[in-house]
Amino acid sequence: MSAVMDYFRSCWGARSRAGRRGKKGSDSAGRQDGLLWYKDAGQVATGEFSMAVVQANNLLEDQSQVESGSLSMADPGPQGTFVGVYDGHGGPETSRFINDNMFHHLKRFATEHKCMSADVIRKAFQATEDGFLSVVTKEWARKPQIAAVGSCCLVGVICAGNLYIANAGDSRAVLGRIVKATGEVVAMQLSAEHNVCYEEVRQELQSSHPDDPQIVVLKHNVWRVKGLIQISRSIGDVYLKKPEYNRTPLHSKFRLRETFKKPILTSEPAIAVHQIQPNDQFVIFASDGLWEHLSNQDAVDLVQSSPRNGIARRLVKAAMQEAAKKREMRYSDLKKIERGVRRHFHDDITVVVVFLDASAVSKPGWSKSPSVSVRGGGVSVPANSLAPFSAPTMLSSTY
Repeated sequence: MSAVMDYFRSCWGARSRAGRRGKKGSDSAGRQDGLLWYKDAGQVATGEFSMAVVQANNLLEDQSQVESGSLSMADPGPQGTFVGVYDGHGGPETSRFINDNMFHHLKRFATEHKCMSADVIRKAFQATEDGFLSVVTKEWARKPQIAAVGSCCLVGVICAGNLYIANAGDSRAVLGRIVKATGEVVAMQLSAEHNVCYEEVRQELQSSHPDDPQIVVLKHNVWRVKGLIQISRSIGDVYLKKPEYNRTPLHSKFRLRETFKKPILTSEPAIAVHQIQPNDQFVIFASDGLWEHLSNQDAVDLVQSSPRNGIARRLVKAAMQEAAKKREMRYSDLKKIERGVRRHFHDDITVVVVFLDASAVSKPGWSKSPSVSVRGGGVSVPANSLAPFSAPTMLSSTY
């Protein structure tokens, strides 16, 4: 470990600081501090929110957004708050695409249905999936690697007293609910995770692919779908959904020996509808980079015991402190490690905390509210840059 740290220290001394230290100016659109982007406080239709993102990968693969106000293109129409956390893998293309398109599709279908519903959200997921498939089709000949890029997708919608949680992948939404008798705030996980480390997810895959005994494989003590990826649901990952994209010129590491007739992965989200109760205090939306280091209850306890302002940033810091502790190093040293190398210590981490104002969440879905649109940030990268291919990194990552 000491030799590794010597290498890191030599890198720190020689590294270029260009683009590393953002200015800590107005918080209106968030602030940048090295690899950390944060918005400590903001107001949405249903209460306050806090948001933070820390980059670990060479290119930021986590994308996120908070949208509040009108949830449709009609006037009057449903009003509320939309939260999206998109944890990309293999590159940033899919998560960026979702960030650009998911909310637009949701508003379009809410306009058609004249309401917010689980069906509206399901259709928004499918339209986003179809749109990214079109991108892959267009880019395939020139950039075949894009067929192996995908993203987990966690969406929360607060509208007319209901909280809709839709998830494909292993990001997570956790509710903090106060127990009036004791004053204790307990954690309630609201999202279903689609990671084959869970036996029920493996069983789901095996039952839907009864003719494929190798649908899930234990590889290096980690369960993986076809020995390649841990998640069973995602946007993108077209190489495991359309057999015509699982062939040359896609890199051989991603090509299956046998063709498949049925999609191996799906973009279908698991959707839960929760009627918000007066004792529901807040919801934590986060990519698995947070939950790898903090339990649901630890995260809820930290939110409950801390000031609202800057709470997302505190959750990110707590996760990084745990990551440093696991590697027997100081948090201050971990912060100095550059993106790319940083991925060996923790993943990109995105956190959005939305506080539930009892009077605001109970308003009718058509009550007027101010518009808010914020995207989680990070170190700026070119808009159309496919992540450099690295098979060992891809196959040893969380996915």
